[in-house]
Amino acid sequence: MDYLTVAMAKGRTADRAMKFLEKADVRFSEFTDESRKLVIFDDEQNIRLIFVKAVDVPTYVEKGAADVGIVGKDTIMEDPRDVYELLDLGFGKCQLAVAGFPGKEIKGVPFLTVASKYPNAAKEYFDRVGVRTELIKLNGSIELAPLIGMADVIVDIVETGTTLKENGLVVLEEIADISARLIVNKASYATKTERIQQFISDLKMGLEVNS
Repeated sequence: MDYLTVAMAKGRTADRAMKFLEKADVRFSEFTDESRKLVIFDDEQNIRLIFVKAVDVPTYVEKGAADVGIVGKDTIMEDPRDVYELLDLGFGKCQLAVAGFPGKEIKGVPFLTVASKYPNAAKEYFDRVGVRTELIKLNGSIELAPLIGMADVIVDIVETGTTLKENGLVVLEEIADISARLIVNKASYATKTERIQQFISDLKMGLEVNS
């Protein structure tokens, strides 16, 4: 059977997407947080859901291994792929921001050392504002870099700002609003237009019920 294949990461993204789909009567009875299954099907056997790492979702969609993906805007920004971004799902809201010690200048300076999990997005931002940078890629505890003098500032996801505050840091500049987005393989959109539009409609129905 020709399924619609949807890629997403397990965790909060999958939990929220499932709730939206359930409100549109699209159910995945096989889905549980405890399950280690990487492939499950909806109860009507029309949609195949594959679980991958969040950073890999755009690759699966671009290469056609998945028709549709649900992933954070931060991932899309960091590793742009040749896909359509069709829907802001409105959950997982946060900010991609520059943070550092209060009063730190980040514009009009000749050079900054920047630590980030998102070096490409960080470089794109600082190139845009005309500041040369040395980018340091870190995968965790990004706030530590300014505290020990390894970086002038960081670029990271900020949700509540609590971790920044506890470490004496503040948001210096907001770069982009982040939330979960729906992306689509370009060839799939041409060949499975009706089914993809129906999937989008189901998600939108769930969003409207939730609002």
